[in-house]
Amino acid sequence: MTPKIFSLDPCLAPYTDDIALRIANFKSARKRLIPKNGTLSDFANGHHYFGLHRAVGGWVYREWAPAAEALYLTGDFNNWDRHQYKLEKLENGVFEIFIPGIHTLQNGQRYCAIVVHEGRELERIPAYATYVVQDEKDHSWNAVVHHIEDPFPWTDEAFRPKKTVFIYECHIGMAQQEGKVGTYREFQENVLPRVAALGYSVLQIMAIQEHPSYASFGYQVTNFFAASSRFGTPEDLKSLINAAHALGIAVLLDVVHSHASKNTREGLSEFDGTPYQYFHAGPEGYHPAWDTRCFDYGKDQVLHFLLSNLKFWMEEYHFDGFRFDGVTSMLYHDHGLGTAFGDYKQYFSMNTDTQAVTYLQLANSLVKELNPSAITIAEDTSAMPGLALPVSQGGIGFSFRLAMGEPDMWIKILKERKDEDWDMWGIFYELTNRRPGEPVIGYCESHDQALVGDKTILFRLCDKNMYTGMAKTIQDLVIDRGIALHKLIRLLTMSLGGEGYLTFMGNEFGHPEWIDFPREGNGWSYHYCRRQWNLVDDPNLKYEYLNEFEKGMVLIGRKLRLFTGKTRSLWTHQGDKVLMYSRGGGVFAFNFDPVRSYQGYFLPVSEPGSYRVLLTSDDGVYGGFGRVAHKTYTAKKQADGRLGFQIYLPARTAIVFQKVQSREKLEKKA
Repeated sequence: MTPKIFSLDPCLAPYTDDIALRIANFKSARKRLIPKNGTLSDFANGHHYFGLHRAVGGWVYREWAPAAEALYLTGDFNNWDRHQYKLEKLENGVFEIFIPGIHTLQNGQRYCAIVVHEGRELERIPAYATYVVQDEKDHSWNAVVHHIEDPFPWTDEAFRPKKTVFIYECHIGMAQQEGKVGTYREFQENVLPRVAALGYSVLQIMAIQEHPSYASFGYQVTNFFAASSRFGTPEDLKSLINAAHALGIAVLLDVVHSHASKNTREGLSEFDGTPYQYFHAGPEGYHPAWDTRCFDYGKDQVLHFLLSNLKFWMEEYHFDGFRFDGVTSMLYHDHGLGTAFGDYKQYFSMNTDTQAVTYLQLANSLVKELNPSAITIAEDTSAMPGLALPVSQGGIGFSFRLAMGEPDMWIKILKERKDEDWDMWGIFYELTNRRPGEPVIGYCESHDQALVGDKTILFRLCDKNMYTGMAKTIQDLVIDRGIALHKLIRLLTMSLGGEGYLTFMGNEFGHPEWIDFPREGNGWSYHYCRRQWNLVDDPNLKYEYLNEFEKGMVLIGRKLRLFTGKTRSLWTHQGDKVLMYSRGGGVFAFNFDPVRSYQGYFLPVSEPGSYRVLLTSDDGVYGGFGRVAHKTYTAKKQADGRLGFQIYLPARTAIVFQKVQSREKLEKKA
């Protein structure tokens, strides 16, 4: 049977052999890794075998270190005696030791492994360590004994992620008002209620896997099974996830399997003394742009480690899925650096890392096997064909791909074009152009657009005026323009740009300035590494307008079931700067013109009936001027045969209409 990927995209016809190879590699790997009648879940149990575990009458520690000549366990439980506890070398590079006495090791004690390679004694944090901390005095990292007798009291057995995906991307450490590293508990108490109030259905958490450099945003991982201790304990993270589930919010882990930190003592790099244990040998094992290590996805032991890692986070912490970082880097031997991907040949050449493709297929299959409702998202700039198609259809299996061209488009427009020069056709094309059958997550800005060297959308629109013109008592034309366009850009992207939507924390209310982690260049300051919630909480400031609009925007997106509906262009006029379209149960009208308001502008619709104003960006509660009446219009056939009605469409304003007859039905389904 011909895989569905070909009927969805006929342009793939010349690459039948490449898709066939993709399918064959997956089947071959699955057959090789899994015994007959077994499952991927059965295979992905490395975290139950390796690492330090309580056992009957004592403790057992196992490690895979094929190039090691000997391996020892040491810690403050034996005064850091390097040679007291020597592991026995088993087959296939596995070492094991049983330490009698359940009180020999106790919670809170620190430990590490001593790996002997070519006569050298190398200090290493165990690869499967689940809790790792940094010493305040000498700044060294060590694993911590963490065995809780009573299991965490989860209350989320019945939780299932909502099908409508509104993602709130966040970073625990920089989520607090105070200039410090925030905690899981503080996020649960102070930020999670804000996410729920906005109507977001998914929390996507960055920087969870342990990483020594705070400024890396969590993208240089050393300890893949350890929840970052700088934010609190493992139980604190579990409490946050449990609380999110109680509010109906799914939680995704921003997982980093595309590369790893090159640090040796606390990381996987050269764990057994060789550079190629978990990673490629030679230059292929080093990422030239990120200065990190690149996994060898062709090794079964590496697949075992990474797949077990995914199962661990879902099993131990109840994560509902993953946002996979750096997928483009995984898919291509040159990591996609400098490649425009304007030709299909670039997806199916000798440059494609077919072993990485197979790993991603296995990863997505495992996640869906563990939880059919789970969500997986690929961060990929190349738009690899089939990335967000099921493996059974010839795809790689992700639920969604991030629409990374959308924020790039908005930044380019804001940087390079005057308001009157915006290309309506170009914007509509960019926001609707995606591979058939492959869902994407639309967004206009993420954490990338908030870093030093770039600006958030509102900061780019308003710049220094944000420091003087955001009080409600002050009239500022720059601020008026910024607030109006901020709302239009977000609503347009949400309603048109994908089958899901994402924002980064604080951007919903136009958080000023940028993100700059503490470093020597800024005097190790946390001033720009926090979120100023006081701005949106102050009823005297205009940030409140944007926050309220975000609530309204998300609410209508859910009510209208936008992400399940097809988009139909109704009217686009370049000269008028007007965009009109329908999607789901909504009809959208945008006027991007900076000065011209249109009286009696014709809005064509595809169905007869009455249409009510459901949302308008010009409402006073959203910082608008109240020029749009919330009333109902009746669609009538015009003399030229067109069906629709005339509306007042003010400058820099968006209006959302809902067909009255379908209102109750839509709300019931939502």
